[in-house]
Amino acid sequence: MSAAATNDPTAIALRALAATLGEQRLAERFISLSGIVPPELRQRAADPDVLVALLRFLEAHEPDLLAIAEELGVKPAELVAARRELEQ
Repeated sequence: MSAAATNDPTAIALRALAATLGEQRLAERFISLSGIVPPELRQRAADPDVLVALLRFLEAHEPDLLAIAEELGVKPAELVAARRELEQ
């Protein structure tokens, strides 16, 4: 993956979404807390509002943020920075 792609907030957030949905416990909790049903999530996966919600969800529970960051090979601060950029 190119450096530009790894610094793109949308790309980082989409990777975090995929990693989160790959963990059943996290996926169920995110879906439950966000109120986004799976069909809607599939349709809106690249929607900045959904990606911000996902990153805020991870930030709300530091162990999850750390686990997903480690899985993606990024620093937790990069996930936080991606959320901030997507909110602008």
